[in-house]
Amino acid sequence: MSSIKTKLYNQCVEFLEARLTIVNQTISDLQNALQAETKSSAGDKHETGRAMLQLEREKAGNQLAEIEKQKQILQKINPASNYQKVTLGSVVKTTGANYFISISAGKIEVEYNSYFAISAATPIAQLLISKCVNDTVRFRETEFTILDII
Repeated sequence: MSSIKTKLYNQCVEFLEARLTIVNQTISDLQNALQAETKSSAGDKHETGRAMLQLEREKAGNQLAEIEKQKQILQKINPASNYQKVTLGSVVKTTGANYFISISAGKIEVEYNSYFAISAATPIAQLLISKCVNDTVRFRETEFTILDII
């Protein structure tokens, strides 16, 4: 059973690596564009272009910092451990949907089942945390029961 958790964990790692590659490429492209802007001297237009590039670089830097935070969260998860109560790193199967309490990485398909990788800070995760098998949770007018916790 823990192979499901390992596969979910690995897909979350791959998700972050893909995002990291995109952000690093964006930062590299912005650096090149900034250097190209420096060689130009078109007055006000030049300054506006540089300012826009600086803002984009700052935004990419913030994305980079967020990816690092998410990596740190993933490092706290041991895919080999099982839990009696829902916590960070739990795979939660319910009558509604299946969840992996980790990082917000969206829908992941593993062994013909769908799981939603969600952050522990999300509203649904907040409802699930500390719950046990057979506990019932109500979220947005929908009630569901926890069938299994891995």
